[in-house]
Amino acid sequence: MLIPDSILAAIIAGTATLSASFVQLRSALLREAAAGRATSASRRRNRLQLIILIAIIGASGVCGFALSQWLTAGERAAQGVMQRELQARVAEISHTASQLELTRGSERADIESGVLRRIGSDGIVVMATVAPCRQPPAPSAGAAAAAAAVPAADAAATPTRACTEAEASPVTLCATIPGNASVTEVALFSRAVDSETPWSASRYLPGQVSGDARFAATYSESTAEAGTRQVCQGFAHWSADHARTVRMVVRYTLPA
Repeated sequence: MLIPDSILAAIIAGTATLSASFVQLRSALLREAAAGRATSASRRRNRLQLIILIAIIGASGVCGFALSQWLTAGERAAQGVMQRELQARVAEISHTASQLELTRGSERADIESGVLRRIGSDGIVVMATVAPCRQPPAPSAGAAAAAAAVPAADAAATPTRACTEAEASPVTLCATIPGNASVTEVALFSRAVDSETPWSASRYLPGQVSGDARFAATYSESTAEAGTRQVCQGFAHWSADHARTVRMVVRYTLPA
């Protein structure tokens, strides 16, 4: 532990004072021993000097101790003031950090809310490609023999049986939206895979049948979980000639 300069100076001054007093006391004792046969008046005078010297030494010790205590008290007071200032600064920094964290959290929430609102306004797009309907199963041996007996011209004129809606494999398009959002629009689109028709001209209404394809009459919503929920729309395609691309755009709003 480092000793403050003020206390060190007081210790040095007190040591010098005591050393000088002891030197004087020794000199007085030597003089008294040398004058052992001196008169009683001389002895009384030497004894008085010794008492005064002892009193000076004691007073010096008391003063040195008092001075060190006073200096130490000043040091303690200064340290106390510095400690209180440091605690105040730490408390202020902690308060500022807490406010900054709250501000950042609020700003983050505002930014996330703004992004979600913009996404809801633009719409969430979900797309899928649906393969052609499966071909009817191959004819049995008897049917094949009967078909072999048919002239080639008649066979070429016989069309291949198309799929029906009951034979179609439906697909479901699902978009994930915030759990507290309100759906404002579910736009549905479909076109052939190799078609270059704009999406704006390929829009379907719910339940509308067009081009051997149909969207479900209504969409469904799942229960909110982990802050989100899903909006789903069914689609059926039973054309055996070509595949189709389907597209769903879900728009929503968030509460203020």
